[in-house]
Amino acid sequence: MKKAVKILFIFSFFLIQVQAQEDTKIAFGPYIQQMTTKDATVCWSTFDAELTISDPEGKTDTIRKYKQHKIHLANLKPDTKYSYDVLNDGTNEGKGTLTTFPDSIVPFNFVAIGDTRNRHDIHKKIINQVMKKNPRFIVNSGDLVANGRSMSDWESFFEVNHDFMRNTPYYPVLGNHEKDSPYYYDFFDLPNNERYYYFTVGDALFVVLDSEGLRATVPAYTTDGAEDQFWHDSGIEYLNTQKEWFEKVLNLHKEAGFVFVFQHLPLYSVKKSRVEESKAARKFWGDIFERHGVQVFLNGHDHHYHHALDKGTHFITAAGAGAPLYDIDAIQPETVNSRKIEHFVNVEVNKDNAVLHVIDIDGKEFDTIEVQRRKTE
Repeated sequence: MKKAVKILFIFSFFLIQVQAQEDTKIAFGPYIQQMTTKDATVCWSTFDAELTISDPEGKTDTIRKYKQHKIHLANLKPDTKYSYDVLNDGTNEGKGTLTTFPDSIVPFNFVAIGDTRNRHDIHKKIINQVMKKNPRFIVNSGDLVANGRSMSDWESFFEVNHDFMRNTPYYPVLGNHEKDSPYYYDFFDLPNNERYYYFTVGDALFVVLDSEGLRATVPAYTTDGAEDQFWHDSGIEYLNTQKEWFEKVLNLHKEAGFVFVFQHLPLYSVKKSRVEESKAARKFWGDIFERHGVQVFLNGHDHHYHHALDKGTHFITAAGAGAPLYDIDAIQPETVNSRKIEHFVNVEVNKDNAVLHVIDIDGKEFDTIEVQRRKTE
């Protein structure tokens, strides 16, 4: 009898928690997407429905569904701070601010982080440090969550970023842990085809690439040793199309003073088990970064900090914002610096140079990288 009473108590508590979720006017957000000099998108989510699922042992889980809301703003003034309210009910729940990008070449800063994933306490501490830098926007180089198809993971992500995202545009990169989830495309409103895209701010071009591609799940009937070839063949056409697009974007923006490229997979790895994968990625891209004078390539995937320099391009792994850290066991000839540490990168873009400040979870800078403005025609 005591066991039955205990189960009833737990179930009653669960119902209270669900009811509280339903009574909240906003579940996630509001948050800012697609910022330009004259446009912006404000997004938020509300509770919509839920289902329960039980396994053969009787373990039950509840999955919530959310309704997405997006309002596109136009005819804004450049470099101007606006206040917004998606509820207009006298509370602070629906309020935030947004600042449009400048339409002239002026100094600004942005932040790069990666692999926020599943250690939510670390993720929160990193975001608290990021907020002190007051960036124009942030780019997360992939693996925002541990499992992109798990709604509970997204619930945790938006809880950690609640105060930050209501005032700062958030640009994500597809990582392997996003699993090409429909949730990713529901929650984010991104430029171009949303898988890979670009945007500009002042004198800088920002290009986000999709290193994961349209790769299918390896079928059960695939023979041992054929998995790698299956993965290659199922995604190579998509990646080649993206490569052509990237080349066109770089040609179109040849007057940009600074070019920052983001991708989840590294092109230089100091994790022994991933060195060959990174070499294959370099082979695929060839000399495209050198030919176009790309100054900075930022990636995630390897959970530590690594800075490599090759033919004028700084290849930076910044993946210490929440995922368990990896050992560094394969230093490369191109390696300049490496460290097993939680961190983020605050980038100051000036008229003649850009300075990358690599900062640990306690707010201490442990590496500084300076790049010069490109010589443009």
